[in-house]
Amino acid sequence: MTTKSTYPLGDYQKLYINGAWVSPTDGATFESINPYDESVITHIAKASQDDALQAVQAARHAFDDGEWCTLSGKERAAYLRAIAAKIHENLEYLAYLEVLDNGKPIDEARWDIADTAGCFEFYAQLAEELDDTAETPVVLSDERFDSVARREAVGVAVAIIPWNYPMLMAAWKVAPALAAGCTMVLKPAEATSMTAIELGRIAEKVGLPKGVLNIVTGFGSELGDVLTTHPDVDKVAFTGSVPVGKHIMQKAASNVKNLSLELGGKSAFVVFDDSDIEQAVEWILFGIFWNQGQVCSATSRLLIQNGIYDKLMDRLVAEAKNIRMGSGLDIGVKLGPLVNEKQYRSVLSAINKAQADGIHMATGGKADFVKGYFVAPTIFTDVPTDHELWTTEVFGPVLAVRRFDDEAEAIRLANDSQFGLAAAVMSADDARCQRVARAFCAGIVWINCSQPTFTEAPWGGYKQSGIGRELGEWGLNNYLETKQITRYHSQQAWGWYL
Repeated sequence: MTTKSTYPLGDYQKLYINGAWVSPTDGATFESINPYDESVITHIAKASQDDALQAVQAARHAFDDGEWCTLSGKERAAYLRAIAAKIHENLEYLAYLEVLDNGKPIDEARWDIADTAGCFEFYAQLAEELDDTAETPVVLSDERFDSVARREAVGVAVAIIPWNYPMLMAAWKVAPALAAGCTMVLKPAEATSMTAIELGRIAEKVGLPKGVLNIVTGFGSELGDVLTTHPDVDKVAFTGSVPVGKHIMQKAASNVKNLSLELGGKSAFVVFDDSDIEQAVEWILFGIFWNQGQVCSATSRLLIQNGIYDKLMDRLVAEAKNIRMGSGLDIGVKLGPLVNEKQYRSVLSAINKAQADGIHMATGGKADFVKGYFVAPTIFTDVPTDHELWTTEVFGPVLAVRRFDDEAEAIRLANDSQFGLAAAVMSADDARCQRVARAFCAGIVWINCSQPTFTEAPWGGYKQSGIGRELGEWGLNNYLETKQITRYHSQQAWGWYL
């Protein structure tokens, strides 16, 4: 059975700059490919560097001279809530678009779009609160002075987002930036640009002042350096791979930009032998196969204590084989295709290398589909700790498994990574879970679960997994600068020179 798949597509051949839909300066477009059958969905506007410069200029003018800078937090919140309402109103259509260009199952897409609306609603509330909390009194040691710490919008922000959660990742940056009073240039991933363009349509419909949100679609290799080095850009927020994150850091250093990065991961899931087998299987599967494994926080390294290793592995492999694959629009499908051919070849390369190196594949590999970028749920066992499969992010439905003897070994193996985005622990002993959770070198830790993500809680990692935190109040702080204002109020002369 298939969900509705006859929605008419809009025009995706224009850019949203300064509140207007404009054609790229050179009229160029690129193809958006359906990863299920490799067909062309539509053509997307391909921005040039000149287009990117115009978008930055529009955002700069809107921040410095437009009406946006005069609005209260409550007034900005009204726009954010209106955007959220439009997203809710168009949820089915937006989810359908994400299935088309990303490949994910429709129920996952619906969940993502609902979370997108929730993100705008959450930051609307924080925008309102800024009216009362923007200034905080500072107690000084000298009573002749008084002081406040004032939080103000950082200015013009650039957001460069990935393809795994196209509209949701945009919301994680656009919503707090607008709540803080910033203006923004949004650059979506070229593989999944359609819902970002729809966000521009929604911004237009709710009357967002021109220049506050600008959307340029195109290729990061052509637009990235322009956006990250431009002197009129005050803030760069990026989610993506470690190599690209390092490149952005180097470019942003040229004029010392405010920077936040959410990068890769190779997160561990530690399962102790007192765990419930069925619950462990459920959360392990969710932790690595949700969104086709294309999740930065995916718990792709599984550590199982010896006492339940064999029994748990038998159940895990059996259930992995039962996961239904196919079109994301088909009801009951739990694993769709990978996002594009490049990612498909990258994941298959990692699988093939592991097999060539003699690592045992319990299940998975290339799926038996005539077309589409399908990789079956894949599980490797007894993976050496120095092998790429254990150390390097695959970003696909590939799980690496090892045994462990005791708690100390599990913590050591979990922390032995260049990454530190997330980690998970499962045990019936809550004291042990709490102890292990605090020993993990990771920015996000789950106990007896994997992958739940809440707008209210901080998101980000240690080590090479990034800089800063998104979501919650921490996400808002990414787009605020803190200013000290100190006043001398004594009637007594200072008396140093005179």
